[in-house]
Amino acid sequence: MKQTGYSIIRADRAGVFIGKILEEKGSTLIVTNARRLYYWSGALDVVTIATNGVSKPSNCKFSAQLGDSDKSTILNVIEYHPVSESALNTINSVPAWKS
Repeated sequence: MKQTGYSIIRADRAGVFIGKILEEKGSTLIVTNARRLYYWSGALDVVTIATNGVSKPSNCKFSAQLGDSDKSTILNVIEYHPVSESALNTINSVPAWKS
């Protein structure tokens, strides 16, 4: 599985994100390129999203993605997993959700 530099990150009470990890301090991560994965369809859990992506991208609600220079702090991280190239392609096919 070819890695992309991105990780799927699950945090207690903050939800699930995709991003590039810059730094880890205990259960806190500093990331760039953060995007919140608010709701997904066609994947069981964060491991499946990291490995395969989502099979129903039109049913997902993901935020806009921040850029390389935007640093985000994610507290209380429970788990994170490297994202495969094919998973990143399906995640990137989900348009930014707007209410």
